[in-house]
Amino acid sequence: MRILVANVNTTVSMTDAIAESARAVASPGTEIVGITPRFGADSCEGNFESYLAAIAVMDAITSYPEPFDAVIQAGYGEHGREGLQELLDVPVVDITEAAASTAMYLGHKYSVVTTLDRTVPLIEDRLKLAGLDDRCASVRASGLGVLELESDPERAVEAIVAQSREAVENDHAEVICLGCGGMAELEDKVKAATGVPIVDGVRSAVTIAEGLVRMGLTTSKVRTYATPRPKTVVGWPFQL
Repeated sequence: MRILVANVNTTVSMTDAIAESARAVASPGTEIVGITPRFGADSCEGNFESYLAAIAVMDAITSYPEPFDAVIQAGYGEHGREGLQELLDVPVVDITEAAASTAMYLGHKYSVVTTLDRTVPLIEDRLKLAGLDDRCASVRASGLGVLELESDPERAVEAIVAQSREAVENDHAEVICLGCGGMAELEDKVKAATGVPIVDGVRSAVTIAEGLVRMGLTTSKVRTYATPRPKTVVGWPFQL
């Protein structure tokens, strides 16, 4: 089984970290391929960058030259999952939805701890669109930019732990979802500080994608995610 894990930004080191995290939980025989878009922002922290990333990820995935069995979109709260589902005949799993759905097996309410405050509405909207918001206690911002997770890991842990504690103590969250693809390596430290289950979206998405492939399931094509109708598309940056 080959699973493509698509970073939504153009920072290769983050792609590598995300792919390594995915490999940590992948089953024997599952190949994880990290994908970095050929254009876009070096981090995604708002609507413009998110919409740009949606196009960039579709370009990167449809340009991949070898067969694959599933795709993971490794951007928290990002746009584009629906477009991939229309274009592909293999399962597409978004890490925002993967983390939240996994958290719902582990506790009554979950909270998401993410990066900048401006990304909170994007995550809230993605959870609402997916029907996963009713059991979301809160979405909290650590105040760190995406790239600071790599450049200042000690400060990142401190900020994420602080917000996770607030979510558990004040918002009554019983599970914490790490709200960025680059947070995977922080699981153990946040769990030790809070005492609750910590869910990483990338790792959750890998297990969900593997399960869908093993069951022979993929996206329904009868209506919402039907293959795009043939038509002239001017200036489209990738091959349909």
